Amino acid sequence: MAEDVDGSKQVDYWWSGARRLADLESPESIGKEAARRTLRRLGARRVPTQRVPIVFAPEVAGSLLGSIFEAASGDVIWRGASFLAGRLGEQIASANLTLVDDNTMLLPTGMGGFGTSPFDGEGLPSLRTVVVEQGVLRNYLLNTYTARKLGMKSTHNASRGLAGTPGIGCGNLYLEPGTQTPEQIIADVTAGLYVTSLMGFGVNVVTGDYSRGATGLWIENGELTHAVEEITVAGNLAEMLRHVTAIGSDLEFRGAIASPTLRIDGMTIAGA
Repeated sequence: MAEDVDGSKQVDYWWSGARRLADLESPESIGKEAARRTLRRLGARRVPTQRVPIVFAPEVAGSLLGSIFEAASGDVIWRGASFLAGRLGEQIASANLTLVDDNTMLLPTGMGGFGTSPFDGEGLPSLRTVVVEQGVLRNYLLNTYTARKLGMKSTHNASRGLAGTPGIGCGNLYLEPGTQTPEQIIADVTAGLYVTSLMGFGVNVVTGDYSRGATGLWIENGELTHAVEEITVAGNLAEMLRHVTAIGSDLEFRGAIASPTLRIDGMTIAGA
């Protein structure tokens, strides 16, 4: 927690997660990063309503992947309750975007990923499934029930709790990284927003409508300038996927869902 000169407070955080204790980042480095992120939010203010490029930091870009996963899940596909229903084989995103769900993946440490398992919730062996390949929707994510409903084969994505019938869950869901560093992506933005935090659940997978509260840093002439708060970023997932203009090289797994930095053009900021 940090305090502005006018007494208003800002908070932020950081974390580390690993399958082995030895792979955790040190408490000192976590504390320093949390402090850096908190201090950069001091002096936050609103910006005018406008359409500008939005750069999503990796820790928030992962939530976009979760929305795509939900829209490609067999549960909503067979009911026709997704903007991706009936679109297998179609170009739904920019050609630089490849989304993979891999239940078999090993991390660079040699340990299994956060979502790695030998089999799914129905006992079928784990698979690697390419959901979107170079912008083309290749697969839905299915358990045996939804696969039968659609006349397809399971992608071995059954997930279950202690009771009840299996649902659908991801393994290690990630976006394949690009070649640009986050700094290069930001440097290419004349005016835009670098989003570091999202709030709310304003995603409708039926229509693709997307609207969430956000905080972040304003980009001016390729540089991060001042903190931004009390705004909303809005768009439509179908349009957003087609306007992914840059994907970072900074893919890092801190959970089962991971994404590098993303730049999406043409989104709307609702602000002052």
